[in-house]
Amino acid sequence: MDNAVLEAIRGRRVVRRMTSEPVARERLEAVLAMVRWAPSAGNRRLQRFVAVQDATTLRLLRMVSPGMLQQPAALVLISIDWDRVNRFRLPRRNTGVYVDVGAAMQTLLLAAHAVGLAAGPVSSFSKAAVRVLLNLPDHLSPEVMVCLGHAAPDGPAPMRSRKLDWRELVDWERL
Repeated sequence: MDNAVLEAIRGRRVVRRMTSEPVARERLEAVLAMVRWAPSAGNRRLQRFVAVQDATTLRLLRMVSPGMLQQPAALVLISIDWDRVNRFRLPRRNTGVYVDVGAAMQTLLLAAHAVGLAAGPVSSFSKAAVRVLLNLPDHLSPEVMVCLGHAAPDGPAPMRSRKLDWRELVDWERL
């Protein structure tokens, strides 16, 4: 089945080595503009995004992020806005806010791929250090970063285990 969306999903890869070439502001803005189309429970938009392009800030973020193998030229932090969560009277244990973070992350990854940028998520970082480095208010909880840049031609191949058929990942309901 040929379809541009399906091809984008199949073609997107996590990139772990990036060049030092800057990310054009227009491309970063195009990626950020797409995140508003990510699914959001009740269309509440409980996330906030911080775009980072400053080389010093990026270097400092790498120092507190053991999971960041890339040296990105830009980065988008996805945070949960707990003030908005509270305004909607959602309980803190509501897992939907984390599902929305994942949907926003995947949307950012696909948007980056669509505009020709390399991307990779990072979830291993010190939340406290990221909060300080980005001067985040207390009501924002940093959850995941999406590194953006241009793929290095000598970068490692995408990590792959043996190719799984979708049928190996799916169980059907039991009647």
